[in-house]
Amino acid sequence: MRHHAASGPDKPAITIGDQVIGREEFEARCNRRARLLERHGVKRDDLVTIALPNGLEFYETAFAAWKLGATPNPISSSLSDMELGAIVAVAQPRVIVGMEPSRAPGFATLSSCPELANDLSADYVPSLIPRYWKAMTSGGSTGRPKLIVDHMSGKWDPAEGGIAQQPGETVLNPGPLYHNGPFLGTMLGLFGGGHVVEMLKFDPLRLLDLIERHRINWVLLVPTLMHRIARLSDAERAAHDLSSLRMMLHSAAACAPWLKRFWIEWLGPERVLEVYTGTERQALVTITGAEWLAHPGSVGRVQPGAEIRILDQFGNDVVPGDVGEIFLRPDSGRNTTYHYLGAEARAHGEWESLGDLGHWDAEGFLYLSDRRADLIIRGGANIYPAEIEAALDAHPSVASSIVIGLPDEDLGHVVHAIVQPAAGARLAEGELREFLQARLTHYKIPRTIEFVDTPLRDDAGKARRSQLRDRRIAATDADQARKG
Repeated sequence: MRHHAASGPDKPAITIGDQVIGREEFEARCNRRARLLERHGVKRDDLVTIALPNGLEFYETAFAAWKLGATPNPISSSLSDMELGAIVAVAQPRVIVGMEPSRAPGFATLSSCPELANDLSADYVPSLIPRYWKAMTSGGSTGRPKLIVDHMSGKWDPAEGGIAQQPGETVLNPGPLYHNGPFLGTMLGLFGGGHVVEMLKFDPLRLLDLIERHRINWVLLVPTLMHRIARLSDAERAAHDLSSLRMMLHSAAACAPWLKRFWIEWLGPERVLEVYTGTERQALVTITGAEWLAHPGSVGRVQPGAEIRILDQFGNDVVPGDVGEIFLRPDSGRNTTYHYLGAEARAHGEWESLGDLGHWDAEGFLYLSDRRADLIIRGGANIYPAEIEAALDAHPSVASSIVIGLPDEDLGHVVHAIVQPAAGARLAEGELREFLQARLTHYKIPRTIEFVDTPLRDDAGKARRSQLRDRRIAATDADQARKG
């Protein structure tokens, strides 16, 4: 930011509502906050856990950590004490920003109090280069949290744009910054001398208004947000000038073909780009709007720098058209783009899997059959059933539980819990929800809870999760057919 402030001190760096923060002012704020973190012992290659909501303080803290050579670890500001405790036990951060001390005993904390840094010097803090530039948090397929530590160092060419970005563009952020996509899009935009317009909270009409008012060039959406915008009336959409929007990038969840086609027809195929990848960055798959029209349903072709194989259950490569598990490998080799804290990668030799199933077509375009067999993607957020099942099973009146995702037109999937009460126990839904509220973030709490009196797992602890899910989807479809 010091580089960009020198070339254009008054150019906007971040806009939040009516507040416009210029580059020079943002640089000064980041220097003050870096000194505040330094007071709390932050040094090079430390982890700084950021438990702040979207806002100026979040951006300042991330840049302050980088100035000290530290690695930001963004997490949701609405985690329960149990979730927070599990994450920091894995991360072992030098300091947690945005938390009261009582919520993280044994760890240094810094509450959300922007004025704490006001009395500190705004002079330039000589920058150190962190070994790793970010460490994102995931719930983990085992129900235990893990950190995905990105191996890109804290270096960036300011003349370079981010994914499908051009240097100096105006970027709109409608998503939570503790998710990898919004964090990546906004920070790379700032690295390239861009202007970030922060929404704070998504609203479909307001998003269109901000695109028009600030002449937005680039925005990252997830299908849930795309869906809510598509549900606006034709008149509401037509009332906004979106001619400045050069690129709408989408990722994080499977996009329904009808929705994808709507956006391509609305914006034009040259302004729609889909990305399939993981926070782990083993490989990048992209597809343009024009390519999608020729290969509807595909997520694209793997980009230079990596390879993808699709393997059957015996580890053999499948032929085009056959479904298998997707395995990825960067050209630089396994474990070169990231490492986990708190987990081990699913691997086949030098190849790693994110757990997704898919197939190739004859031209080498990739199609997803399922986004991780058990993973629930709700509005672009990854929810792991094992985490919710662990919370449910902690209730003394629960014998066992299975959590599945059921299709939802708006969110993509919603969480449905199947619960077997303990023998002789009386268990009310309200009691169970109250129990979960102390243990889970709100969006992980099941929308619907179903009680059954038959065992959900066999003696080996195995469950036919896909069968349970398919039966309930079929029952819902049959019920809707009767009503229709």
